[in-house]
Amino acid sequence: MATPSRPLSPHLQIYRWQISNTLSILHRVSGALLAVAFVAFSIWLISAADGVRSYEFVTALLRGPLGVAVLLGFSAAFFFHLLNGIRHLFWDAGMGFERRQSRVSGWLVLAGTVVLSLGATLWVIK
Repeated sequence: MATPSRPLSPHLQIYRWQISNTLSILHRVSGALLAVAFVAFSIWLISAADGVRSYEFVTALLRGPLGVAVLLGFSAAFFFHLLNGIRHLFWDAGMGFERRQSRVSGWLVLAGTVVLSLGATLWVIK
């Protein structure tokens, strides 16, 4: 295949992937995952209202290995969406736009997500 003789657009030559791009995409994904988590939470509440047998069945599913993985994913989505939303609130107030501040706050969001979601999941399954 022949190489085009025309020049590339400048943004294709100098563009570098940044953590803010990734966090923006993950914010949308976590929001969609929270919609699924709301359905699962509703099922859990309905099982509690339905009676002891239904509640014990759903609780046993959630305490199994797959249930713990699902709970970990839901809690990670929740805490990431929460922390990244707080980061966006600071941006809305005009703070944290400098490159270093943006990078540090992005990594803090990721670290906080890991710590809070692991802590919440371990607290729930104990």
